[in-house]
Amino acid sequence: TLVARLLPDRWAATAVSGCFFLLCYALVLNKDSATIARSGLRLGGLFEPAPLNALSMLKATLVALGWASALSALVFAPFWVGYVFWWSPQVPFHPTLGDHFLEEVLGQVLVVALPEEMFFRGYLQSALDEARPPRWRILGANVGFGVLWCSVIFALGHFTTESNFSRLSVFFPSLVFGWLRARTGGIGASVFFHAQCNLFAAFLARSYGLMP
Repeated sequence: TLVARLLPDRWAATAVSGCFFLLCYALVLNKDSATIARSGLRLGGLFEPAPLNALSMLKATLVALGWASALSALVFAPFWVGYVFWWSPQVPFHPTLGDHFLEEVLGQVLVVALPEEMFFRGYLQSALDEARPPRWRILGANVGFGVLWCSVIFALGHFTTESNFSRLSVFFPSLVFGWLRARTGGIGASVFFHAQCNLFAAFLARSYGLMP
C-alpha cells in the first residue's frame, strides 16, 4: 500500500510486483524443493534449486493454460452479461484490443498476475491452509478457510492501494483463483486465469468506450 501510494503511477505496479517477488523469495523460494512444491510455486521447476527442464516447464505451462482457458470459456459469457448490466454502456459494442495489446498481455502475466498469485495463492493461501487444513471438497478441490481469508486480504489490498469500493469486487474472482490453486496443486493455472480476467475486462471496457 505504501509503495503504491508513494510512487508515481507509472512505477507503482512494477514496484509492488517487485515487493511480492522479494517477499516470496524470503518466505518460500530460498527454501528446499519440498517447501516450494507445498506452496504451489514449482511452475514446472522454474523456481526450484535444480537444473531447468524445458520439457517439464512446457508441459506445466500447457496444462495450466488449458485449465485457465477452459474456465474462461465457462465464465466469460455470463460475466459479459453482468458487465453490461452493471455499467450500462451508452455506446454500441465495437471490439477494440488497444494499441499495445502484446505489451499489455506480457504486463498482465508477468507484472500483475504472476507476482500476485505467487504471494496470495502461493505463499499466503498455503500458509493459511497449513494453519487450518481444508475441510470441504468442491469440484475436485480440497478447500477451506484459507481460500476465504486469502480472498478477503486480496480484496482489502486492492482497496487500500486505490480507495474505490469497486476494487473490493476482486474478492469473487479471488475465490476462483484459490480454487484453481487447490485443484491443480500449483499457481500456474491461476496466473493465466487471473491475467485472462484482467485482459477480458479491459477488452470490454475499451470496446464499450469506457476506457481509452
